[in-house]
Amino acid sequence: MKLYLTPHACSLAVDIVARELDIPLALEWVDVRAKKLRDGSDYYKVNPKGQVPTLQLDDGAFLTEGPVIVQYLADGKPGNALLPAPGAMARYRVLEWLNFVGTELHKGFTPLFRPTTPQEYREIARQNLATRFKWLDDVLASQPFLTGATFSVADAYCYTILMWSKLHDIDLAPWPNLAAYVARVAARPSVKAAEEAERQAKAA
Repeated sequence: MKLYLTPHACSLAVDIVARELDIPLALEWVDVRAKKLRDGSDYYKVNPKGQVPTLQLDDGAFLTEGPVIVQYLADGKPGNALLPAPGAMARYRVLEWLNFVGTELHKGFTPLFRPTTPQEYREIARQNLATRFKWLDDVLASQPFLTGATFSVADAYCYTILMWSKLHDIDLAPWPNLAAYVARVAARPSVKAAEEAERQAKAA
């Protein structure tokens, strides 16, 4: 399968999950601003939304939206620790977190990426994120990962979005449990490998 991705995007979560599951993916780096692939071809022909990640399946079909792709990958390896089996309440806890990260964190950062966002609203966006960070910090005071003792697909997504705090000079020091969580996830071999792939892509 082939993963279309770009550095510093939520596609990192998919790469992390694939590495956790030992699923080999060909990486196709995308210039999301120009909507072009490395060979100059039109990325809109791959994903009409123009966004990453996109996963090209073995049959040539395309699957989009990061939270859906990580579920697809995990379900392809039954019995893995990243996503419990369908029907288990533990699975819905992971999905609950995927939804929280997508709606409250991922979209919470969006105004900070847009150059047209007024400064006044940037401050509101930061305040909103701080509220979510405080809640996360409280949750992580008593457990190492979002759903408890086990790293899940939701942690891969959450870590990826939290790394955007560096892009916007948001210091996580006021939330020590959250900062420790980021460091804990960053130490995983899958995360190190995925981030090294991003560094190499940027240098190429």
